[in-house]
Amino acid sequence: MVCDNWTEKLDIYLDGELPAAEARALSEHLRGCPGCAAESLSRVQQKRALQAAGHRFTPDPAFRARIEKSLAARRPARWSRLWFPALAGALALLIVGAVFLNLNRERRNEQRLLSELADLHVATLASSNPVDVVSTDRHTVKPWFQGKIPFTFNLPELQDTPFTLVGGRVSYLNQSPGAELIFRVRQHEISVFIFQERALENVSRDETAQSALSFNVRSWSHDGLRYFVIGDASSQDLDKVSELIKAAG
Repeated sequence: MVCDNWTEKLDIYLDGELPAAEARALSEHLRGCPGCAAESLSRVQQKRALQAAGHRFTPDPAFRARIEKSLAARRPARWSRLWFPALAGALALLIVGAVFLNLNRERRNEQRLLSELADLHVATLASSNPVDVVSTDRHTVKPWFQGKIPFTFNLPELQDTPFTLVGGRVSYLNQSPGAELIFRVRQHEISVFIFQERALENVSRDETAQSALSFNVRSWSHDGLRYFVIGDASSQDLDKVSELIKAAG
């Protein structure tokens, strides 16, 4: 049964608008309450379905062709001197507009990707079986992925660090398989996603530190793989585990 005092806060939490202290409290509550965890997972799935529906339709590609055709139309010679500056200005505006739309589209695609990863992280936390291979031994977890994903990766040595490896599972993004590894630091769980970079469209290769919903995100590329570290742990903890993974790679 979903706890009444948390129900009204679930949507705010999933939208990343819950204050940090309450978000941490709700995150801890979800780990121990199957009813609230199931309700959270249901709302995440509904949100992802709405996102997919919102991006199902795109503008008619013939629109650009019509604009280009109209600009290329021949005009009487006596008007050329009068219209040339206007046409040049219009072309400049079109070029600037096209660049802006392209950059804006890339930002939307990257934000949508991060939102999907946040959804996967929440779904993992809400699952009764968050990992398929349960082990704190990196030499057990890494071989488990052989034959299940089309690449390999290295795991860091965590001795004398505050981090613990919980296990891993196969995850999918853009219909491509990848690895999701779960690390624990104090009362927080961190998901580390690894996918082939070529399977992710319109994602910057630059190293980034961002946020998605109520989670911190770290991302970078290495040897054709894209790494995403996401969780509600502190920025310092995400930086530390990211550096450990980079050193292992």
